[in-house]
Amino acid sequence: MGVIGRWRNDATGQMTIELAAALPVLMIVAMIAVNAMTFFAECAVFDRAAHEAVRVHAAAPAYGQGPSQSCALAEADIRTALGDDNVVVSVTHASAERDLDRYTATLEFSPTLFGMGLHSHVFGVEMPRLVHTTSYVVDSYKPGVIV
Repeated sequence: MGVIGRWRNDATGQMTIELAAALPVLMIVAMIAVNAMTFFAECAVFDRAAHEAVRVHAAAPAYGQGPSQSCALAEADIRTALGDDNVVVSVTHASAERDLDRYTATLEFSPTLFGMGLHSHVFGVEMPRLVHTTSYVVDSYKPGVIV
């Protein structure tokens, strides 16, 4: 009994100290993993929504509808599809060669703390926004055609 009693006295609290040292690291790794998976899921939804919005509003515009109006309508549709507060969506237009129009949709994702908002600066370090961009080229003389 003397050996077991001595072992218990020497190791008392060791596991608590190890847990206290490892828990913050495990929480940071979990936060990074959750944000990465959330960003990938948002990118998948964004790609489908951007393609659909450009196809509907830019490839076959209404009579008298200009590129800026097409961009605004596409942005509204993409925001509706995403529906999150920590994303910023923008759609821009640029003329491409031979009467083709390029619509570029950009998604900016702000990391969160398991769904709760984070400050843009943590301990003086700026938290970068994750950016995903996709472009579609449409023919302005063939409605509904994405090149």
